[in-house]
Amino acid sequence: MAVQAYGINHVVIEVDDAKKAVEFDSDVFNLEMLRGGEGAAWCKLGEHQFLAMFEVENTTPDRMKHFCIMVRNEAQILEVLDKLTQKYGLAIEPDSTCDFRDPWGNRIQGVDLHDESLVWLLPYREIQDLGISFGDRPDARAREEMD
Repeated sequence: MAVQAYGINHVVIEVDDAKKAVEFDSDVFNLEMLRGGEGAAWCKLGEHQFLAMFEVENTTPDRMKHFCIMVRNEAQILEVLDKLTQKYGLAIEPDSTCDFRDPWGNRIQGVDLHDESLVWLLPYREIQDLGISFGDRPDARAREEMD
């Protein structure tokens, strides 16, 4: 049987202060802390994923490695940008809409649903409750025929 990946369960980032990292991510992206303690924290990120933060003595920023957080719309991207630049004094990466480095050097990208395929909506309960399905799209039928 072929392996079927369903998505990403979690992303882990390094910080030097987990409590401050939770405060930052809760403020900027309205993330809810699931649990934490002893130099680590886990925050709910969407319906099925979480962001884990672990304290390390020295954080080491990378050039391009990053992860992307998706928000609902352009207005929310603008709210994120305002908090990043005005409240936290962070710079937005050149030639990007909402790529930035958090206070620990982790590169994070922000996009809204407009920037992505509608297929990204499928895991969200509000879409499922509306009965929206993308199974009738020609590209979905083509994938089924390949299986």
